[in-house]
Amino acid sequence: MTPETITDFWLTGVGPKGWYAATPELDADIRARFLPAWQAVQTGAYADWAGTAAGALALLILTDQFPRNMFRDDARSFATDALAVRLASAAIAAGHDLATPPPARQFFYLPFMHAEDNALQARGIELFEARMPGDNLRHARAHAEVIARFGRFPWRNAALGRASTAAEAALMAAGGYGAVLREMPAIADPKKIV
Repeated sequence: MTPETITDFWLTGVGPKGWYAATPELDADIRARFLPAWQAVQTGAYADWAGTAAGALALLILTDQFPRNMFRDDARSFATDALAVRLASAAIAAGHDLATPPPARQFFYLPFMHAEDNALQARGIELFEARMPGDNLRHARAHAEVIARFGRFPWRNAALGRASTAAEAALMAAGGYGAVLREMPAIADPKKIV
């Protein structure tokens, strides 16, 4: 396994159109290719990758993105989230995010958006605002709104065996994340601002 095995697959093979599309075929393909690497990274394997931008990017895809595909609707989807936040924090401190062009740069910031923690949510918003403005900032704000309101993501409750509150159940009945996102104002494209 090399960093390029992961980044070539995710950035070129799957690409932006597939990153947020949920298909059983893609989930199965990621499990078949990368489950052993995901298991190994939890025991410290591939730690040396963190020293380069490409390696750090591969680690973040492996710990933050791939579990969401491999274990959809399962608690293991979030099992390496804390590791991803630590890796992202170190990579950003080293400048690896700024050495990575968009759209791949977003994978350095998504672990903060995925965190059930107000301070980490604020960090994600700050990073998107300063280093990669665009529609991801709208998503970051929507995620932060949910954490500010509930302290957790209600759509994870079933997978994590958590009972939903009445307010969380109402949000889910209204459309869950989609309902929150619809409340967020659009973000101006900085390339279109004159």
